[in-house]
Amino acid sequence: MKILVVEDETKIGDYLRQGLSEAGFVTDLARTGLDGHHLAMTESYDLIILDVMLPDIDGWRILQSLHDAGKNVPVLFLTARDSVEDRVKGLELGADDYLVKPFAFAELLARVRTLLRRGATPVAETSLKVGDLSLDLVRRQARRGGRCIQLTAKEFSLLEFLMRHRGEVMPRSLIASQVWDMNFDSDTNVIDVAIRRLRAKIEEGFDSKLIHTVRGMGYMLDEPAQE
Repeated sequence: MKILVVEDETKIGDYLRQGLSEAGFVTDLARTGLDGHHLAMTESYDLIILDVMLPDIDGWRILQSLHDAGKNVPVLFLTARDSVEDRVKGLELGADDYLVKPFAFAELLARVRTLLRRGATPVAETSLKVGDLSLDLVRRQARRGGRCIQLTAKEFSLLEFLMRHRGEVMPRSLIASQVWDMNFDSDTNVIDVAIRRLRAKIEEGFDSKLIHTVRGMGYMLDEPAQE
């Protein structure tokens, strides 16, 4: 499942992204209200964790824009504003939950899971399938041809990213930023090594190859073209 965190405090934002990623969620982080507003309006998320006090556009306005656009995504406000009036305002605007800083990550994670269960997405959105390769996003399991494939957390995230963008050539720079959260360094081969290991796990023993190298551009996951 995919979560958007909109948080301008660097340490909190990094802490949330790391914790949620380790809990098995695909996590995007926006450090400004405008960036968060853009991602929330243009991408599809299962949950948005939204700060109220942002330097450019506040969380109230972002939530209002989402509702005006008809986007029915659960929103958890995470803010230092702890007055009863602020809580009431957030809930009246349509927020699904309101957590005050400082907070315990265990509590936040419990609230996140509760909101996701409450607004459970269809099965098609909690699993991905390309050919005989399937990915269970809830149980964090990969299978091909009925066989369970053991993946590390990072390999799972990489495979999920490629499957979500089936048929699209993904540049190394984009893979680095979205899966590893780092700027791509042309002198490192971390992406190529990870792809090679993932390819070995999901293709060994199978006739058809799913991960394709597009020279000079990047990698693509798709079924082989029918001759």
